[in-house]
Amino acid sequence: MTDRFRVTLAQLNPVMGDLEGNAAKARAAWEQGRAAGADLVALPEMFIVGYNPQDLLLKPAFQTAAVEAVRQLAADCADGPALAIGGPWIEGAQLFNAYFILRDGRIANTVLKHNLPNELVFDEVRIFDAGPLGGPYSVGNTRIGSPICEDAWHEEVAETLAETGAEFLIVPNGSPYYRGKHDTRLNHMVARVVDTGLPVIYLNMVGGQDDQVFDGASFGLNPGGQLAFQMPQFDEAIAHVDLERTPEGWRILPGEEHVHASEWEQDYQVMVIALRDYLAKSGFKKVLLGLSGGIDSAIVAAIAADALGPENVRCVMLPSEYTSRESLEDAEAVAKALGCHYDYVPISEGRAAITNTLAPLFEGRAADTTEENIQSRLRGLLLMAMSNKFGEMLLTTGNKSEVAVGYATIYGDMAGGYNPIKDLYKTRVFETCRWRNENHRDWMKGPAGEVIPQRIITKPPSAELRPDQKDSNSLPEYDELDAILDILVDRDGSIADCVAAGFDRATAKKVEHLLYISEYKRFQSAPGARLTRRAFWLDRRYPIVNRWRDPS
Repeated sequence: MTDRFRVTLAQLNPVMGDLEGNAAKARAAWEQGRAAGADLVALPEMFIVGYNPQDLLLKPAFQTAAVEAVRQLAADCADGPALAIGGPWIEGAQLFNAYFILRDGRIANTVLKHNLPNELVFDEVRIFDAGPLGGPYSVGNTRIGSPICEDAWHEEVAETLAETGAEFLIVPNGSPYYRGKHDTRLNHMVARVVDTGLPVIYLNMVGGQDDQVFDGASFGLNPGGQLAFQMPQFDEAIAHVDLERTPEGWRILPGEEHVHASEWEQDYQVMVIALRDYLAKSGFKKVLLGLSGGIDSAIVAAIAADALGPENVRCVMLPSEYTSRESLEDAEAVAKALGCHYDYVPISEGRAAITNTLAPLFEGRAADTTEENIQSRLRGLLLMAMSNKFGEMLLTTGNKSEVAVGYATIYGDMAGGYNPIKDLYKTRVFETCRWRNENHRDWMKGPAGEVIPQRIITKPPSAELRPDQKDSNSLPEYDELDAILDILVDRDGSIADCVAAGFDRATAKKVEHLLYISEYKRFQSAPGARLTRRAFWLDRRYPIVNRWRDPS
């Protein structure tokens, strides 16, 4: 009986729907494992198709193609270590989330996911059938259990595997980032180690998919909950992990333990990766954005420069008569500090033409937000024209506070293909700008140093659509607004909860009202990087038309 077992862990970044490309990545990992003398090469959950495929998996032709890709992969990897990879599996009229063990040119074992997540961004109950509780599979004379992602968060799956002879657990995952998620995962896996007395290897994928970023950080735990190794967060990596048989059972030999960055750095890197992969996987190479001289567009410009390189970012200032000299200076300063292309496109002539066109219809009516929104929509039109002409994706720059209460113009400053800061409250935007000015990392393609002038961070926020306008004329101060939104959105709290936290009831009711009436805007808004458990995309699915208001 062997006393050593080597697992090659492939913490990689699949591309949704790219069956051939994902299979090629799996083959390359398998070849590295074979060269390193691995007994098993393991890839994450649903790797052959990418995760989360949602309703794409309801298409029968796609299901069939995915299974055939796995079978071909088995044939290609016949001479060497076993290969474990996630994908869909069809049995009769049922569709399963499966983990395949490929050996000797065929699918030797198929593990079926039992617990299907049906919360937050997950709706697997809509797509898959629940598999039965199963037992371990064998690689050589070693028996391994593989609870698939959510299955490892429930004790009955791991306990059943232990009771039926599993000697250690390898958990394949498609687990996306939110702030504090790694500690949650770690706590659940420690519980599985305690439940079963077995070592646990947790394997996660990396990369961006739509609004979500998979943050890797794969790790191993020995009995007692001791960390044996931890792979890098966010980066693709291959790790050869050795286990040794002892009188007490298998133990993972110590390996490298990568330390995680601060919460602020993790969030910033997620926004960079989300944008980078959204562009790369959708076929764009360059972006443009309206650079107003304000803090939101400044941080989006920095994120874009760090994700794509400054040479691939076009910053456009579109001033009106309400644009202050300070904003003109600050916008140009940001573009120069980052090294991005800078265009100056005044909107005065276009605005005058639109105003004259509408004058007969609006005669006798006082100017109001209509005229303000014309400015924003004209900017959106011009930016989209540049996007079309230059083949550059337009980025939108609304923070989570604005997105929550609708402080944005639909078809105006909301126009764009992606919003890197959609899940970042305004108060966190300020702190993120300070963090970026003080920190630079190897994964940032933009320059080091102060790229966002202090005046942008310290001046009162303004949309500059009318004389002397400030955001605080229309909204509570951002520290108060964000605290109320944290209760109503992130914690699903009530008006009573806001009052108990010390906020004025009338102010909380106003915020709640704005939150609900803005649902239609969010429904049409660009996707953006998910940083929390309650991001405005799949995490929050409210009706657009809704008359209910909290009576408390």
